Amino acid sequence: MSINNVSLDIDYVRAQFPAFSDPLSAKWSFFENAGGSYVPHNVIDHLNHFMTSTKVQPYAEFDISAMAGNNMDKATKLFAEMINASNDEIIIGASTTMNMYVLSNAMKHFLKPGDEVIVTNQDHEANVGAWRRLKEHGAVIKEWKINSENAELEIEELKRLLSDRTKIVAVTHCSNIVGSVNDLKSIAKMVHEYDAYIIGDGVSYAPHGFPDVKHLDVDFYAFSLYKTYGPHLGLLYGKKEILDQLPNQNHEFLDGDVPYTLNPGGPNHEELSCLIGVYEYFDNLYHHHYKNNRISVREKIEKVNDLISKHEEEIANPLLAYIESRDDIRLIGKNKITNKNRAPTIAFTFNQKSSKFISSELVKNGIATRNDNFYAWRCLKALGIDTEDGVVRTSMVHYNTQEDIDKLINALKTLTF
Repeated sequence: MSINNVSLDIDYVRAQFPAFSDPLSAKWSFFENAGGSYVPHNVIDHLNHFMTSTKVQPYAEFDISAMAGNNMDKATKLFAEMINASNDEIIIGASTTMNMYVLSNAMKHFLKPGDEVIVTNQDHEANVGAWRRLKEHGAVIKEWKINSENAELEIEELKRLLSDRTKIVAVTHCSNIVGSVNDLKSIAKMVHEYDAYIIGDGVSYAPHGFPDVKHLDVDFYAFSLYKTYGPHLGLLYGKKEILDQLPNQNHEFLDGDVPYTLNPGGPNHEELSCLIGVYEYFDNLYHHHYKNNRISVREKIEKVNDLISKHEEEIANPLLAYIESRDDIRLIGKNKITNKNRAPTIAFTFNQKSSKFISSELVKNGIATRNDNFYAWRCLKALGIDTEDGVVRTSMVHYNTQEDIDKLINALKTLTF
C-alpha cells in the first residue's frame, strides 16, 4: 500500500497504453523496459496531431505555425515543472549520448591541463565516454571503481579520489546493470565542497520517478525520454548560471540564446510537442488516485512517484527473492528493494549456461528480454563477466503486473541444469 492507503490501479494504468491491447505486443510479458518503454495514447495522440495538423516550421504568425510553436514551448514548460527546473534550464536533444557529448565539448573550456575528471565504471557509456575524451584536452581521468564483490560505488572511494584539481564528477543516479540508486544529493554536496561540477545520469532512475533536480543540487542531469514513456529524445537539465557561462555549440547567430546554445540544430519539433502527452498521462494518474487539485505540478509528480515506487517494490521483490534463492544464478546488486534503494532493473547470469542461451529460452516462454552488456561493459568487466555474452536483464516499470512476474519465475523454474 502507498501513503494514505492508496495503491496503484494497475488496470487503469494498462488501459492507457495501446500496446497492451495490440495483438503483436500483448502476447509478451515485457521485461525490456530499461531499453525503452511503451508510450500511452496521450503521447500518440499529440504526435498524430502535430504531424497531421501542424507539421510546419513553428513560430510564424499563421495559426498552425503558431500552434506548433506554442505546443513545443508548452511541452518544455511542463517537463521543467515536473522535475522542478526552469524553462531555460531544459535542453531537449536527440539522445542522452548526444546531449552529453555536446555538454562535454562546451565544458572542456572550463579545464586547464592537469585538471581532473572523475568518472565511474558503473555507468552506461553515455555518461562515461564523453568525459573520458576530455583526456585529449589535457584532463586527467580518474575512475571511481565499484566494489567488485557487491558492484556498489562506495563513498569512501570517492573521498579518496577528490582533490583540489577535481573539476568534473560524472556519476550515475542509478545503474542500468546493478540497479542500485546512488545517493546523488550527498555526492553532489561532497563534489561542491571542492568547487567542482557534478553531472548526474538519470537514464535508469527517471522511469521509476521523475527527480527533483533542485533538491539533488546537481549541476547537470540527463535522462532519456523514450525510457520515460515518450519519444526517442533526451532531456538535459543544467543550472542556468552555469549554462550562461558555456560557449555556444549552435549557430553563431544564436550566441547567448540559452539553452539553444547547447542544442545544435534545435529540437525535433513533433517529438518535443508530443511530450505534452507524457505530462497528461502523469496528470491523469494523479487525478485518478487523488482528489486534491490545489497542488503544484511537482507535488503531483511526487505523489505519483510514491504510487509507482510502492507498486514496483511489491512486484520486483518476489523475483529478487527467487533469483537469490537459486545457487546456480548470480544476481547483480541488492537482493531486495527497500525505500527505493534500487530500481526493478534486475540483471543476472547462470553459472552453467550462457546469458544468450538463457535469454533465448525466456523468449520462447513469452518473456520479452535479452542478454547484452547494455553499454555498461566497464561494469561487467569489473565484475568478471564476459562483456560479449553479458547478463540477462529483466527490467520492469509500473505497468508490469504480478502476473508478469509469476510468468517469469515459472519460466526460470524450468531452467535447471
